[in-house]
Amino acid sequence: MTTKLTLTVDKETIEQAKKYAKEQGRSLSSIVENYLKLLSSKDRNIKESSDSKIIKSLKGSLKLPKDLDYKKARQDSLMKKYLND
Repeated sequence: MTTKLTLTVDKETIEQAKKYAKEQGRSLSSIVENYLKLLSSKDRNIKESSDSKIIKSLKGSLKLPKDLDYKKARQDSLMKKYLND
């Protein structure tokens, strides 16, 4: 049995989520439902397995420069966060 759920989400976030769902050939409802199932999972092994599936499904959704220095970017971000005057 399915039940309606009303959420309040930033308009831009909704637009990006709909675009992502379309690219994945899935409905936004199914993505949200699967995520909620993951959060409410009582069995840790099922959760870890689902985490892997979610991570795999997100692969390639973020485009990063090929020459990105991850360690430097992380360090710069942390310095900005904690040393910002």
